[in-house]
Amino acid sequence: MKRIGVLTSGGDAPGMNAAIRSVVRSGLHYGMEVYGIREGYKGLLEENVEAMTYRSVSEIINRGGTILKTARCLEFATEEGVSKAVEAAKRLGLEGIVVVGGDGSFRGARDLSRNGLPTIGIPGTIDNDIACTDYTIGFDTALNTACEAIDKLKDTCASHNRCSVVEVMGRHAGHIAMHVGIANGAESIIVPEKRFDLKADIVDRIEKADDKGKSHFIVILAEGIGQASMMAKQIEEITGVETRATILGHIQRGGSPTVQDRVMATRMGVKAVELLKEGVGNRVIAYKSGQVVDYDITEALNMTKSVEEDLVHASQVVTE
Repeated sequence: MKRIGVLTSGGDAPGMNAAIRSVVRSGLHYGMEVYGIREGYKGLLEENVEAMTYRSVSEIINRGGTILKTARCLEFATEEGVSKAVEAAKRLGLEGIVVVGGDGSFRGARDLSRNGLPTIGIPGTIDNDIACTDYTIGFDTALNTACEAIDKLKDTCASHNRCSVVEVMGRHAGHIAMHVGIANGAESIIVPEKRFDLKADIVDRIEKADDKGKSHFIVILAEGIGQASMMAKQIEEITGVETRATILGHIQRGGSPTVQDRVMATRMGVKAVELLKEGVGNRVIAYKSGQVVDYDITEALNMTKSVEEDLVHASQVVTE
């Protein structure tokens, strides 16, 4: 391939810029022309592209967000939209595309590949919910952002002898909740993958901690569970402990990426370009058992992933 494109799609994640940088510089290293596609699949349909140079991606490895922007595109979700995108790529002379995003973005990459445009997916999502990979770009940064915020909340909880119910991101996945809950010493961690009982999984744990002399408490709640304010009210009514709800929200998506996210994005970007260089498409880059590998997109989308049982076990052991 002599000319490829790169786009970011779905929710932004720290490390996406590092992935863009890696794709651009890897492509240039292998003698390709690399074009940045602005605003995801929407930009491809609108042929909103720009030629990228070595200097285009200078000083972005440490920046959060995505310099190429991202946007929803309902038109691309249709067969007509995919065909239109492929035709746009042909007019632009693009022979392959690298897509940085989550599973929704990978469905788009699969559709492009099926229609004759080789496409490679790089997992970029803070939720770490792509089943084929042990790690997704942005996860570590989001964990550190959430952990720092909860550490600060704990100071106030301790000062006022309060319980704090903290909602972190993760609509369908509890990976962020489980990791930051353990890291912050939470009394209870509630995730979408596990059914919970308010009394057994939250109230009893708070009361046990209280019996051992603790006067402030943290409950971590994944976004997919929701109703943080209602839960806080119920906890206060049952235990008598003053309880407040805090929703961390989109601060978890922003910020300068950690070393791990920068390095992982760089490794995955190089791998993606090398696959396209060989004319290979319809693959997802993944990190498995310490190695950067690749999977067929359809195979990857059919995989399932849940919160690790050893994490669940560890979180329960250290709070009992």
